[in-house]
Amino acid sequence: MEDAGLSSRTGRLDEDLLHEVAELHPASLDGGGADELAGLLARAANAPVGVIYLVRDDTLKLYGGYGLADWRSEAPLKGSLAAVVAETGEPLVIDDLSADDRVPPGRTGAYLGHPMRDRNGAVLAVCCAADAEPRTWSAQEQSSVAEAALVGALLITEQLSRYEIDRQRRFLDAVLDSLHDGVTACDEQGRIVFVNERMRRIWADIGPAGEDLGLRSALQGEHLHDSDMVLPGLNRRERHYLVDAHPIIGPGGQTVGAVQAVQDVTRRKRVERFRTCELAVTTALAEAPSIEAAGPRVLEAVVGTLEWVHAELWLVEKAAGVVRSVARWSAPGWQSDIEVPADLPFGVGLAGRAWQVGKPLWIRDVGRPQSLISPETAASGALHTALAVPVREGFETLGVLTVFADTVEDPEDELLALMSGIAAHIGQFVEKHLVEDLQRQLVRSKNEYLALVGHELRTPLTSISAYTELLREADEVSLISDGPRLIAVIERNANQLKDIINELMELSALDGGHADVQLTPMDLAEVVRDSVAKARDAVAGAPLVIEDDLPDQLVLPGDRKRLRQVVDNLIGNAVKYSPDGGHIGITLKASGRAAELAVSDTGLGVSVDEREKLFTGLYRTSRARDSAMPGTGLGMTLSRAVVSRHHGSIELVDHEAKGTTVLVRLPLDAR
Repeated sequence: MEDAGLSSRTGRLDEDLLHEVAELHPASLDGGGADELAGLLARAANAPVGVIYLVRDDTLKLYGGYGLADWRSEAPLKGSLAAVVAETGEPLVIDDLSADDRVPPGRTGAYLGHPMRDRNGAVLAVCCAADAEPRTWSAQEQSSVAEAALVGALLITEQLSRYEIDRQRRFLDAVLDSLHDGVTACDEQGRIVFVNERMRRIWADIGPAGEDLGLRSALQGEHLHDSDMVLPGLNRRERHYLVDAHPIIGPGGQTVGAVQAVQDVTRRKRVERFRTCELAVTTALAEAPSIEAAGPRVLEAVVGTLEWVHAELWLVEKAAGVVRSVARWSAPGWQSDIEVPADLPFGVGLAGRAWQVGKPLWIRDVGRPQSLISPETAASGALHTALAVPVREGFETLGVLTVFADTVEDPEDELLALMSGIAAHIGQFVEKHLVEDLQRQLVRSKNEYLALVGHELRTPLTSISAYTELLREADEVSLISDGPRLIAVIERNANQLKDIINELMELSALDGGHADVQLTPMDLAEVVRDSVAKARDAVAGAPLVIEDDLPDQLVLPGDRKRLRQVVDNLIGNAVKYSPDGGHIGITLKASGRAAELAVSDTGLGVSVDEREKLFTGLYRTSRARDSAMPGTGLGMTLSRAVVSRHHGSIELVDHEAKGTTVLVRLPLDAR
């Protein structure tokens, strides 16, 4: 037998809710009580069959059944006897189905149906008792079915309410778990009754301390709003939180619990620190005259921002093939007996390796065997995480910025971005000062060239003019007796002018990049050896000692002619400025990725403040001028230009006792 009903939805429960309920299996809706209720209904009516249908839209859903045979779990509402009950909201009593016009022909038996209403009176289900044979339903049986319908309606309504409460709780849990704030609630005894997923993550960061950031205060009646709290994380890094906490007030005005909402603002605080760090770095660079002066302030800002313990700034010296330390900074209270070298060769150590690869290097724990730090540093255990960022300007690496932590840290994109930005600021600063130094040198050279025209060129020209006039006015006897001497003076001054002009032309061509410098493999030891031999021949018999310490061979990429010019100039200066009984030393060796040529003398010497000036145009030391030593002052400037075109360096270094030592570094491989 099959039941169905009308399509009316007047006065029914919320369709979405009823839909959710109707989709559930009856056992999951009431824990198995639906079938028992249908059995109670059948026994109350003394009928072999009892059925309860939920009414959903145009469909009947089987809720509970007793004595069922071919009754379907789902049937259309339209055209069924249940539709009559649902539409009228009244009981339907049929003693003989075959005699009722509302029943299709061929059906036999008896039917007793009753509506099941919710608390608002809307029909939510239909219960019925049925018999395969016609019968008369007694008043007692009809009353029993009505009572069963009332009990069933209460049961279904209670189950729907429970479902709705559970659904709302699930929605609330989902909403709270989706929040960026951690939420915790407790009862009046302080026992935790609710924790969302975000709060569990906060607990994982800071441990049990996160359970009571504001709950205890809230239980005592306090209201916290955006209370700033700083707690140590499990990795010893500070965590920053904003806390809201409030008491939960019951119907009688008593405190029944408390709730706290915790927002992790560590990242926001860190971004603020990063901005402050960038500002401090920019300010330090803007106010400092050199990178050596700015370095400590820059590193102090970096160490303080990252909350690490040590930082170093290295600048690349290509000629020597090393990065040289120009600044260091350690966090207050951090002590280390690690011996940090003054320079690191290309590819050696963290700074040298970062220069080699040209990209940031993050070493999670420098104590591990694969560490790029020196073995002494790794073995000390004082440092763990290390980061090195190349300082670049364009495609050229100018230096390396390194920072160290005493804890193990995992790579962070934000931190790498900050350090790369700071390295870019440093690179721009270094490049800017190089350009400014070049501009100052150009201005100084221009002024010196004007002085040259006014003095160095005018003096020999005056001599040439005066002696030419004497030759013109001399009589035959004077011309024969004094002519050769006058001509020799004119020739000497003309040669001096030619030398000055040639050196100026050469220097201008090298500075402007127009001079042809051919870098081919050459033996620098052979060039120096030949130049030394020439110098010894020139001073043969003089009270002057020339000693050399040269390797058999030292091959590097260079222009043989121009490097010979540099070597001759350095040795020539040493000979010129060395007094009788003086000593000249020439050494050549390979050091790392560079060749080092040192020329020392025991001559007049150069004061510290005059060392760099020797390489600028026509400058001559005050001691050379006071001693009336001949020369234009262009030799060292020309030598620096040649060495620079070879990607090398030339400088005056500290010299023991009286005298001067010039050190030239040239790369051993092509750049």
